[in-house]
Amino acid sequence: MKLLVTGANGQVGWELARSLMPLGDVIALDRSRCDLSRPAALAALIGELAPDVIVNAAAYTAVDRAESDETAATLINGAAPGELARVAKRSGALLVHYSTDYVFDGTKPAPYDEDDPVAPINAYGRSKLAGELAIRESGCDHLIFRTTWVFAARGGNFVRTMLRLGGERDSLQIVADQIGAPTWARNIADATALAVARAQAERQQHSFSSGVFNLASRGETSWHGFAETIFAAARAQLPGIGLKVAAVTPIPSSAYPTPAARPANSRLAPGKLQARFGIVMPRWEDALARCLDDLAGGERRGGARGDGSVTGRAAR
Repeated sequence: MKLLVTGANGQVGWELARSLMPLGDVIALDRSRCDLSRPAALAALIGELAPDVIVNAAAYTAVDRAESDETAATLINGAAPGELARVAKRSGALLVHYSTDYVFDGTKPAPYDEDDPVAPINAYGRSKLAGELAIRESGCDHLIFRTTWVFAARGGNFVRTMLRLGGERDSLQIVADQIGAPTWARNIADATALAVARAQAERQQHSFSSGVFNLASRGETSWHGFAETIFAAARAQLPGIGLKVAAVTPIPSSAYPTPAARPANSRLAPGKLQARFGIVMPRWEDALARCLDDLAGGERRGGARGDGSVTGRAAR
């Protein structure tokens, strides 16, 4: 099959080019070739490439900036996915799209299920919800994956920021009252590949049904807990990294105000993903260890389970 990936230079997009390769011909486009801020140009581009699967990993991700630039965020995160969906509907392609825990308000005391009421509390969350709704309204075959707290060995993310700050400062203050599951971009890409393979098999058998699925690591932590684990793991796995930080102090969100409000609870229940596709995500600590190995230029040795890898059944 032919698979088109948008956002090729992003954390997830970069990993998708590798993870999807066993499925067919992967065309990975960055913003210079596929600009979601120009939705009207997408139909011609996709018509020329004629993919069987469109995997949209491009997004407006500047959460705080979106508060003062919601029009641009909604154009990229809402209108553009809607246009991709309409093109997919006309061509018969499968559309895969990534959304976020930020579509929820974070007040639920337990992990969120896919069918829980949505109520975004910031502009970024509203823009991502607009994309979800546009895709569903199009009637195209689609998979929407909601993920959370994405990190990788490249790009801008919490892991890389902590390693940089930990090498510059003796002490840090980190928010401790927001809870989620840090999720490695490679695991997202690998899970996507498993799901796409099964979805395409279902489509051939006329048994496919579109849906929204939570796609996040197992386990949970706070940003403070995540930071402490990053530093402990980095000292063990990256002995030459030269961390200076000696104290990591937990603080409430109120002590670190940001333009955009963040959900206190970003946990996403994984049951639907496993039931539909047989995909089991790793614990976030194991995924972090493998990501740090990437930063060190190495690979952890281990079996298929318990080493930070996604597991799942192959399509038949």
